[in-house]
Amino acid sequence: MKNLKFAAVGAALALSLAACSGGGAGGETTDDASAPADDGVTTIGVAMPTQTSERWIADGAAVEKGLKDAGYEVNLQFGNDDIPTQQQQIDQMITQGVDLLIVASIDGTALANQLEAAAKKNIPVIAYDRLINGTDNVDFYVTFDNYNVGVQQATSLLVGLGLLAEDGKTAGTATGPFNVELFAGSLDDNNAKFFWDGAIDTLKPYMDKGTIVVKSGQTDIEKAATLRWLQETAQKRMEDLLTSTYSDGTKVDGVLSPYDGISRGIITALQNAGYGPGMDAGLPIVTGQDAEIASVKLINDGVQFATIFKDTRKLAAQAVTAAQSFLDGGTPEANDTETYDNGNKIVPSYLLESDIVYAGNIQKLLIDSGYWSEAQVASGQA
Repeated sequence: MKNLKFAAVGAALALSLAACSGGGAGGETTDDASAPADDGVTTIGVAMPTQTSERWIADGAAVEKGLKDAGYEVNLQFGNDDIPTQQQQIDQMITQGVDLLIVASIDGTALANQLEAAAKKNIPVIAYDRLINGTDNVDFYVTFDNYNVGVQQATSLLVGLGLLAEDGKTAGTATGPFNVELFAGSLDDNNAKFFWDGAIDTLKPYMDKGTIVVKSGQTDIEKAATLRWLQETAQKRMEDLLTSTYSDGTKVDGVLSPYDGISRGIITALQNAGYGPGMDAGLPIVTGQDAEIASVKLINDGVQFATIFKDTRKLAAQAVTAAQSFLDGGTPEANDTETYDNGNKIVPSYLLESDIVYAGNIQKLLIDSGYWSEAQVASGQA
């Protein structure tokens, strides 16, 4: 863990990610998927879930760069949000003889057969940001403190409603009651439940007192879930909620959203229904996650209220560090050996911290750190 090479890798990642978030159709690979691994060359297979989110494009680029800077060959593939595609990609990586796998799964329950094949060939497996469930054959997990991400999402909602001051601890001046609707992520992603639990545990005291009212009554994660985290699915559900629950003229005051793409779908539905500056109803407080550039612009413009910044440059660097440990015959350093039970085992994990982004700290958290530039924030384009 003290290899000087990795200090250089982390620094390189921190300086370079802002230029790594380009577009591209899902399923592109950065290496020839049909070519066998070269003898004597250490090759790492990297499976990412999709290129429909700029976050995963950036993660793939950052992990690939870090590994190449460390001297490894990389086979990076994106799964098009399609489970069979990702299964086939990982099967091919194993057949071609990769030395290690880094996997951000589409469905955390769908890769047991692939990881069993990897184990038979003594290929270590690092789960990247999404825990892989139902298998003994996942060796390490790198992620953020996902329960705390949910706490931060709920905290930002409470700040926006005026129930908490911006420090997230001091009581605000508002008293409510406020009408709030709840959205969750995709239930095939293990992180969705952690986000939800952190958020609901934070909101529950306010819900119990009636300060926050979920007027639709949809307070179960199954009803709030958004399959594949899709913006269009979230927009449709918000439209349905407005029609079914708010047609009596009452107003939505806030929406808990676990991801920026979902947030933009929610905002579109609200704007189409007459919410927004200069309209009959002001725009509700809407939360988010991932600091996607389109949503950062919305926050800067006063449309979306907040997002959660998970610096994926640090996550990529930690994945590289863990890979190096395995390939050197060691065991990566874990800072959590209790939380992440995948149904078969407690997976040793390394958790990173995240930050709440409001309009007032975009400069400090995102621009000064080099994650996004001022021009990108102004344009909403990476």
